[in-house]
Amino acid sequence: MSFSETISPFFGRCAFVWFYMTAAMNILGDWHGMAETLTAKHVPLAPLVLLLVLLVMFMGSLSLLFGYHTRYGAVMLFGLTIIGAVVLHDFWRISDGAARTAELGIFARDIAIAGGLLLMVGMGPGPFAVDNRVGGKRR
Repeated sequence: MSFSETISPFFGRCAFVWFYMTAAMNILGDWHGMAETLTAKHVPLAPLVLLLVLLVMFMGSLSLLFGYHTRYGAVMLFGLTIIGAVVLHDFWRISDGAARTAELGIFARDIAIAGGLLLMVGMGPGPFAVDNRVGGKRR
C-alpha cells in the first residue's frame, strides 16, 4: 500500500470533521437565528431539532476523527446531510433566479458531501483508525 493510500483516508476524514464542526460552531453562534430559520421552514420544535442536530454532528465527527465505528458515524452524517439539504435548501420552490441558483449550489454541495460519506461507508476509514486495531495491534 502506497503512502497516499495510507494517509489520504485519514485526511479525508479530517476534512469531514472540519466541515461538520464548523457548521456546529455556526449553529451555536447563531442559535436563535437558526431556530427562526427552521421555524420558517415549518420544522416543529426547532430548538429540540437543533439540539439533536448538534448531537449527531458531534458524535459523527468524533467517530470519523478517531475512526471508531466510522461507518455508523458516516451513516448518521449522511442522513443528517440529506435531510438538511432537502428541508433547508429547497431550491425548487424558489422563483427568484439568483436565490434559486444560490440554493441549488448549496444543495449540490450537500449531495456531494453525502456521496463522500457513502464512499466512507463502503470503503471504511482507512488504515489509521481505531476500527483497524484488535487487541492493540493493527488488523
